Amino acid sequence: MVDGDTFVVENGTKKGDKVRLIGVDAPETRNTSRKKIGYYGEESKVFLTKLLTNKKVRLVEDVGKRDRYGRILAYVYLGKTFVNAELVKKGYAQVYTVPPNVKYAKLFVELEREARNHGRGLWKK
Repeated sequence: MVDGDTFVVENGTKKGDKVRLIGVDAPETRNTSRKKIGYYGEESKVFLTKLLTNKKVRLVEDVGKRDRYGRILAYVYLGKTFVNAELVKKGYAQVYTVPPNVKYAKLFVELEREARNHGRGLWKK
């Protein structure tokens, strides 16, 4: 697992493929030259790790297939669980919409509002 909004899928190569969840942004888990460790970052990473480790997921693309870093951009499903939405709903990530990948933007905004109103995760009072 890379962090709370990016993970690696096995693709038969040594490194695998990095997948970036579309429409969400989890706090950083490490300091970089551009970003600092964010509040609730480690919790987001742990949640996604527990949810996806050693599981088969289904990746669904939107308009853009990869980001500028070469990561696959996807809506991720674990069975019937819509992982992107689950992260926002439980407060592990916030909405991060980057056109043209906006298929679920409205849903994510509603889920973030609900998480804020109920003080979940990032929005704990």
